[in-house]
Amino acid sequence: MLYNAKEHTIAIDNTTLDYITFGKGNKPLVIIPGLSFNRVKGASLPLAYMYRIFTKEYKVYIFDRKNDIPTNYSIEDIANDTAKIMCKLDLYDSSIIGISQGGMIASYIAIHYSQLVSKLVLGATTSRTNECVRERIGKWIELAQNNDYTGIMQDVFMSMYSSKYIQKYKLILPILIRTTKPKSMDRFLILARSCLSFDIYEDLPKIQCPTLVLGGMQDSVVSSTASFEIQEKIQCDMYMYEEYGHAVYEEAKDFNTRIYTFLK
Repeated sequence: MLYNAKEHTIAIDNTTLDYITFGKGNKPLVIIPGLSFNRVKGASLPLAYMYRIFTKEYKVYIFDRKNDIPTNYSIEDIANDTAKIMCKLDLYDSSIIGISQGGMIASYIAIHYSQLVSKLVLGATTSRTNECVRERIGKWIELAQNNDYTGIMQDVFMSMYSSKYIQKYKLILPILIRTTKPKSMDRFLILARSCLSFDIYEDLPKIQCPTLVLGGMQDSVVSSTASFEIQEKIQCDMYMYEEYGHAVYEEAKDFNTRIYTFLK
């Protein structure tokens, strides 16, 4: 299999959790993705390709949220479940990359399960709910409650990406919308609502491992201010991309290279 990509399912509580692994290295690297309709299962090859720079030196783990989630599932709950799986897989002293909502989860793990984290990368994320989060994700929640998948995808596309990217791929969006609509909005709604009650800002100084913050100055989902808040509290390394928004992790060609250099 290309990049040694594999899919796995592991038992947790009374349900299961899907995750993928790839790479041929010995060092563990955990990636926690953000809020999305997409699932990890079935995406091992595209994700392995996206993070191929890490495949020679690391064994990469990308964890989904568990398959059956309660209506009051919080960021803290997701983090506790992820930490539980990491312990079960003996993933101590791992490097962790958290993107967007995944950065919230990764930060919580670094604070409360420091034995699991050797280095931390936080991309396009926040340490607490702010007005930007309430406005943008609140809009997605409202659209999801009305079962308006087209509206969500259009707003995600227009709010997360740069004007150059939008111009390049706008003709593909209608096709993507028609081919990716989920059967239910319930899971997305639960995970989106979890972002509206998150706050670990005052606990950020408890993160003692080397940390890198990456963000986009045009971020209209969590705001660029959120990245500066984290950096100021932790006094860690940071790089901000002037021309990109929330989807900086997809658009910036050197995003993964910066992470790779930091981890080394």
